[in-house]
Amino acid sequence: MGAHFAVGGAIFGKTEAEDVALIAGFGFPGFEPYRGQTTGWLDRPRELKRLLDEHGVTLITCSNGGPGQSVEFLDPAARQQTIDDHVAFARDFLSVFGCGHFKINMGRRPPGGTTDEQLKTLCQTLDQLGRRTIEELGIKLGAHAHIWGPVERPHEIDAIMAGTDPRHVWFLPDTAQINLGGGDPLAIMERHRDRVVAVHFKDSRPEYRGWTGPTPTQEQHRERILYQDLGAGGVDHEAIWASLRRRGYDGWVTLDLDPPRANEGEGTVEQKLAINHRYLLEKLGVTEL
Repeated sequence: MGAHFAVGGAIFGKTEAEDVALIAGFGFPGFEPYRGQTTGWLDRPRELKRLLDEHGVTLITCSNGGPGQSVEFLDPAARQQTIDDHVAFARDFLSVFGCGHFKINMGRRPPGGTTDEQLKTLCQTLDQLGRRTIEELGIKLGAHAHIWGPVERPHEIDAIMAGTDPRHVWFLPDTAQINLGGGDPLAIMERHRDRVVAVHFKDSRPEYRGWTGPTPTQEQHRERILYQDLGAGGVDHEAIWASLRRRGYDGWVTLDLDPPRANEGEGTVEQKLAINHRYLLEKLGVTEL
């Protein structure tokens, strides 16, 4: 079968019918929005599913966050609320679409970085949440390393993989996020290949190729976008794709692209999708999305 490709919701803003039509128009079979983008659909998921079904698009997962959901993964006092909120969302929303995994961000990065003790607390929360989603709903929890979150550096990724039960917690790597956090995306994905539940593709600027320095700041990102279209040169996606194919990866790969910045010459949403679609076909040799 091989891997399947989805479009992430970040590029659109709120999830609208025309976004689904655009995804389908490019032939992408999957869609992965953020919970905060789907607030208008949260109490009517079956209507959203009908819309997606009409266009032959699958909602593969929906990232956590947004109003009314605790994402305090580092605070033991907030653990139960965070778990309950996430299980409820998985049950009431993700299950409607038959999602096999739940991609989660893990909150804000503590000032000064995440301590070893905080990583242990995070692992405990992930384990408890992941046990419930897999045992009660059959949904795999995909921990997502993200710059400016509690897990962004290579040693932090390794720590949560070592500190959680592989029966309850999986890994959902993002190629650019790992790169900008000072890690080698290919090496880290190979190291934790048995835990990878899904993958995010995006690129970074070429000067970040092989980056091991400090994580770029949010202020730098506001001044000039860090995330780039595939082929920009910061990440070796050809090597990563070859590795995924070599080991028979047959899960989802999401193009997780930020909204275009007109002042930086990024064009329209449709133009960005066209650039990345072309890269998959022409550079990676993808024959079926």
